[in-house]
Amino acid sequence: MRMNSPQFHRGIAIGIAIFAALCFVPTIAAQNPETMMPEQSEAKGKQLLRDLIAGLGGPGYTEVRESECTGRRALFGHSGDLTGYISFNDFRHYPDKARIEYLGHGRNTILLSLIGLDGLDFAHGGIVITLYNGDRGWSFDRSGVNELPVTSITDFQEQMKRNVDNLLRFRLNEPGLIIRFGGGDTVDLKQVDWVEVTDSEGRKFRLAVDRSTHQLDRAVVSTEDPENQQINDDTTIYTNYQLKDSAWTPMQVSREHNGRRVAQFFYDSCRCNPGFPQDLFSKDSLKTRGAELVSKRK
Repeated sequence: MRMNSPQFHRGIAIGIAIFAALCFVPTIAAQNPETMMPEQSEAKGKQLLRDLIAGLGGPGYTEVRESECTGRRALFGHSGDLTGYISFNDFRHYPDKARIEYLGHGRNTILLSLIGLDGLDFAHGGIVITLYNGDRGWSFDRSGVNELPVTSITDFQEQMKRNVDNLLRFRLNEPGLIIRFGGGDTVDLKQVDWVEVTDSEGRKFRLAVDRSTHQLDRAVVSTEDPENQQINDDTTIYTNYQLKDSAWTPMQVSREHNGRRVAQFFYDSCRCNPGFPQDLFSKDSLKTRGAELVSKRK
C-alpha cells in the first residue's frame, strides 16, 4: 500500500479514531457514578464538597457562627397557591440557636400554618417571636412569654440536623458519614454535579453544585417516614447569591415538600457574625425585645 494512497490515509484515520476511543472510554466511565469504584466515588464526592465550600467563601463561610437576616416570607396553601406574606427578622447562632421575629399588621392567625404552632396570635403591633436554644424553646405573643411544646422543639432539632449549613460547617468529619458522587445533570438550565451525603441516622443529602460558580443550586434531603411508610423529600432551591461580609449568601430561597411548594423567602439584608449580645437567645430577653419592636412600629 502506497503511503499517499486513499487506503493508507483511511487506515491512519481509523487507527486514530480507535486510539481516541480507547483513551476516552475510561474518562466517561470514571464520571458515571454507577461504574465508579466506591473509593473513586467517595473521592469525587469529597472534591465536590471542597469546591462547594470554596464557592461559598471558603474559611469565610465555614467560620460563620452567627447570621442576621431580614426579609419577607411567602406562604403557600396545599394547592400551591400564594396565601400571603409576612416580614421577619431571623437571628441564628449555629448550630442550634434560632430566634425568628414575625412582624405583621394587626390581629392575624397566619402563624398557625406559617410555623405550625397552635394558639399563637400577633401581639399589639403584629409581633410574634419564636426562640429555640438547644433543647429549650419559648414564644412571645400578646399573651406573653410561653414555653414551646415539646413537639415544636424536637421538630426544630430535626431541622437543624437536616440543615445544609450545619452539614457543611460542622458535620463533614462526623463518624458514619457516607459520601459519594451522584453524577452530572442540568438543573434550571445550569450544569451541575450532584454529591450525596448519608449520615449515620439515614438522612440522605443530595447537593447540586453549580459547575461554573461552585455554589449550591439546590439541596434535597430525603428521610424515612415510618408512620406513612414512605420517603419524604424536602427540597431547597437557592438563587440570587450575593457576597455578604465573608460568605456568598442566597438572597432568595424556595422550599418544597414532596414536590409541593411550601415557602419562599426574599431576603432584604443579611450579616455574618454580627456579634449578638449574650442574652439574645435567652427567655428573659423576649419581653424586652417584644416591647422594643412594638415601640418601633408605633
